[in-house]
Amino acid sequence: MSPSSAGPRELLLGDEAVALAAIHAGISGAFAYPGTPSTEILEYIQRQAVPGISACWSTNEKVAYEEALGMSYAGHRALVSMKHVGLNVAADPFMNSGITGVNGGLVLAVADDPGMHSSQNEQDSRIYARFAMLPCLEPCDQQMAYDMVRQAFDISERLGLPVMVRLVTRLAHSRAVVATKEPRPPDPRPPAEGRAWILLPVNARVGYRRLVDRQVEVRAAVAELGCSRREGAPGNGLAVIAAGIAWNYLLECHLGGEELPPSLRVSGYPLCEEGIAGILAAAEEVLVLEDGYPFIEETIQGFPPRDRPRIRGRLDGTLPRTGELTPDLVRAALERAGHEVREVEGPVAPRPPVLCSGCPHADTLEALNAAMRAVPGGRAFSDIGCYTLGALPPLEAIHTCVDMGASIGMAVGAARAGLRPSLAVIGDSTFMHSGMTPLVDAAREDTPVTIIILDNSTVGMTGGQPTAATGDELRRVVAGLGVPEEHLRTVVPLPKKREEITRVLVEEMNHPGVSVVIASRTCVQEAKRRARRGRKEATA
Repeated sequence: MSPSSAGPRELLLGDEAVALAAIHAGISGAFAYPGTPSTEILEYIQRQAVPGISACWSTNEKVAYEEALGMSYAGHRALVSMKHVGLNVAADPFMNSGITGVNGGLVLAVADDPGMHSSQNEQDSRIYARFAMLPCLEPCDQQMAYDMVRQAFDISERLGLPVMVRLVTRLAHSRAVVATKEPRPPDPRPPAEGRAWILLPVNARVGYRRLVDRQVEVRAAVAELGCSRREGAPGNGLAVIAAGIAWNYLLECHLGGEELPPSLRVSGYPLCEEGIAGILAAAEEVLVLEDGYPFIEETIQGFPPRDRPRIRGRLDGTLPRTGELTPDLVRAALERAGHEVREVEGPVAPRPPVLCSGCPHADTLEALNAAMRAVPGGRAFSDIGCYTLGALPPLEAIHTCVDMGASIGMAVGAARAGLRPSLAVIGDSTFMHSGMTPLVDAAREDTPVTIIILDNSTVGMTGGQPTAATGDELRRVVAGLGVPEEHLRTVVPLPKKREEITRVLVEEMNHPGVSVVIASRTCVQEAKRRARRGRKEATA
């Protein structure tokens, strides 16, 4: 890929480089649900407040993708962003958008989290791109992230397909200087015509054949910017294939390229067959460096595994099969293969996360523990959010955390198996994201579950984005789903009210039907932010 032409230079996070590139590519809208490490993409676009660009948080990732797809249908460019597990939620429209195709350019920025710094798993979004037969670009640094996103919109419109851009945590949340280019003004197309977007089987079969036939074009488009080969210094027959940020780790071990072995930088998928074939033909051993799954390694390993060149990586134990790739792991793998590298300083010691001092969740979970002692034998099924830290000492108040919205569904299933009491703990934003539908089941059947909605008026885990419903509005939503008013209770989580909250919880845990307790108090960090905004407005 050719470097950017000279332009204004900005110090940007990887997420911010993606966001600025989308603005400069002429988008009309950006859609997302907050999730680390992708949150800063939409936040940056909102801060820029560019006229003509709609940038609002969506209720969940599926909604975000469908809103972006609707904008594309109308002929405008759209960016949709999410973390890797969010793509599970958006999988239905994502998979089908390859069959409908797109009109205005549509780019999906997915931030994977190898090492699970803030996630339930470390799934690799490249698998989804291959599954959907859609192009995927993987930048190695912030400059490439900016350049690639701009190119991704052009590729999307040229192919008539969505394009995925895959980031990982270290790239998303690290900063570098980025040279920008002249912004492209929006150039919308007329709204889509024809029947391609109506996925009745008769149309879907045609669209699927078109998607399959288009794979030659997809490979050619990715090959234009998907890999770059360096001949390197003659050595012991070792060559390296490095994908995305792993390329930077390789350079870090070699002072920016000195004494680099023959190597191939991979920055796009489907893989560049010519580049891969060339590196395999010239080596005795090939070390594959990639953050996430052994995606490239499995692809080139073959079945049965090839004898020459020997493929080293996560599958043969040269690198750990799980966890985040690091410069130290790359250095050790190179040394194991007989290649000399330079020394660097060791890592910083990690610090475990804790609930903020004064967090309303702590008061609710303390009361929950007291209620569970009063009505023993039950389980508390939890969800994704700050309150998941209630699993750790000293609270140890919850028993499960699987995925967004799972708490209510799991509590319902356990109650139907006879578990009493069966409780669900879920945040206000997560409830609106994917907790409403299982509550409909519970209310319809009057299942004996008690659902605690922790309403702190914000999406606290990811930095304080607005939630879709809070306070009285949230209560009306819950009532509208069929929860009886007499078993829809509201409490204020404060230390002085713990006994009252415990009493309310015990009463509802003993109720032989569905009940909801909303614990409503603003997040302490959000309260501070609101106070600062108020002072700023007062002095303006």
